[in-house]
Amino acid sequence: MWKKYRLPQKFAFIETIMRILCIGDSNTYGYDPRSYFGSRYSEDVRWTDLVSGFDVMNWGVNGMTVSQAISYYDDVIERSDYSFVIVMLGGNDLLTGANAEQTCERMAVLLEKVLKAKKPTLLIAPPHFREGEWASSKAEIEESKRLGKMYGELAKGKGCLFADAGSWDIDISYDGVHFSEAGHKTFAEEIEILLSSFFAELRELGEKIANN
Repeated sequence: MWKKYRLPQKFAFIETIMRILCIGDSNTYGYDPRSYFGSRYSEDVRWTDLVSGFDVMNWGVNGMTVSQAISYYDDVIERSDYSFVIVMLGGNDLLTGANAEQTCERMAVLLEKVLKAKKPTLLIAPPHFREGEWASSKAEIEESKRLGKMYGELAKGKGCLFADAGSWDIDISYDGVHFSEAGHKTFAEEIEILLSSFFAELRELGEKIANN
């Protein structure tokens, strides 16, 4: 389960039927590591399409880093046709030389922009790397493990929700980075549990307010 922090008061009256904006990299896009040209898994495999009961806007981009996302998503964030945000980035920063501290500092800047939209936001620490073709360095693997704790502290300070996918036992492909088909299925199941729990709490809160 996620680490639950007190929901900021400004989020108390949000609608319970949600359109979710997903900001992420190839594991949100649905990249198929078996492909040679950046192809993606089919809709019946990708976690963003397996999540039921919510309208998911998949804005995952192959190779996206946190530092790139700081400017890339400006127009998307300024849109008003979504009610909830999921951010899962950081793996590509680690793979391109950044450490966990540097990646977390970049994420702090990105979250500042995302939270200006005044939509409830869930920050997810990506699953840990495993030894493979893309993650051959023990240092990269260790940094991916450290990122979860740092993101958790960041989320608490920013007043947003947090989940550490490193604890979800996501199946990773041979390259050590990308979700397998089974990994997408497990990830979708975990996300559904989190979102259903969160929105149930909101409905309960709304009913209490209405009855007072």
